[in-house]
Amino acid sequence: MERAGSTLRPVTLRLDERDEARLAGDEGPAVRTAIRVVTRLATAMGADRLLDVTGAHIDSCLYHGQAVLDFADHLADAGARVAVPTTLNVSSLDLLHPELDRGDPVESRQSRRLMERFEEMGCRPTWTCAPYQLETRPSFGEQVAWAESNAIVFANSVLGARTHRYGDFADICCAIIGRAPAAGLHLDENRRATVVVRLQGVSAELIGRDVLYPVLGGLIGRLVGRGVPVIDGLPPGVSEDRLKALGAASASTGTVGMFHMVGSTPEASTLVDALHGREPDEEVAVTAADLRAARDRLSTTTDDRLRTVSLGTPHYSITEIGRLVELLGDGRVADEVAFYVSTGRDIYHEVELRGWADRLADAGVTVVTDTCTYFTPIIEDLGGTAMTDSAKWAYYAPGNLGVEVVFGSVEDCVASAMTGRVVRDESIWADA
Repeated sequence: MERAGSTLRPVTLRLDERDEARLAGDEGPAVRTAIRVVTRLATAMGADRLLDVTGAHIDSCLYHGQAVLDFADHLADAGARVAVPTTLNVSSLDLLHPELDRGDPVESRQSRRLMERFEEMGCRPTWTCAPYQLETRPSFGEQVAWAESNAIVFANSVLGARTHRYGDFADICCAIIGRAPAAGLHLDENRRATVVVRLQGVSAELIGRDVLYPVLGGLIGRLVGRGVPVIDGLPPGVSEDRLKALGAASASTGTVGMFHMVGSTPEASTLVDALHGREPDEEVAVTAADLRAARDRLSTTTDDRLRTVSLGTPHYSITEIGRLVELLGDGRVADEVAFYVSTGRDIYHEVELRGWADRLADAGVTVVTDTCTYFTPIIEDLGGTAMTDSAKWAYYAPGNLGVEVVFGSVEDCVASAMTGRVVRDESIWADA
């Protein structure tokens, strides 16, 4: 829609000659289905045209029920093939470690069939929620159609690529035609920061710790809703892993599809750049007390009898797994604690090459690939307290699994796993 004074008028979606031919069925029924979905989405988004995309990342490969498989069957049976390089999000199975599956055998078969159908359509069997950790990833300014909330926010914010928030079915349809609506975060005007977030009275020690970033992201998601935040005042050059954690949390607790961080993300070399030279719609101060409260909201219990630790949501990078190996040292997880770390199969291959897979196994750590423990039935004891360093896992696991969660840093998680009881370093959360 366009606004003229106080009057709204509809935007006309104009299609090029090839798109019109596709709608007419000239390229077959699968392409016709895909472009019908994309054009209807474009109309709903107020787009006046479609644009070319150079890649896609698909979330529809995660089994949520029969309807998902039915749609994949419909496309694949009609001969659908992706038109651009396309990666696949996590599935509902760990194909490298099938013995971990504790789910219903019928659903497991359906999940595997769904995975096979997307491979038949030409998608790469990457099975990771962190496609930005693959060797090939989008460049600055590149238009793509990505699904999976943390992948979307990372692509827009950290890579400077351009994608809107695509969900199931729309993602694979964009991939089949290589087109997406020219709307949302694909466009310059919608990437402008609208909310300035500044930290006040937060200690240098906490700013220097990984745990700040998922907590800050979880708070930002609640504060800004659909806005585009810019974080000002942090040291420049924040690592990709920390930006990943912030983005994943903000996309889970809110609907953030993009954020800026002055001095760390490519469209925010200065605050003025992030704001596109305009005044913000809102400014927010975040204090140490706000962060403590945000951290506490990520826990659902005070019971310190630990049964499970789950790391790697989003999938851990090779750097994060290296840090885990370092923290474990020569130690071992307590016998009563089940410890999981999730990662992509590409990263796991590197873990094996470095000899870390054996070390993790010796320490009592189970590596999970291709999926994530907050929705796939892998965890053995859902009745005890679970601990995580992921704001996203902490946000979703109680509802998805019915598990009680305590959030802490990776250092807290490892120390707790070794003692069998929840321990957390409270000193870093004090005021500056």
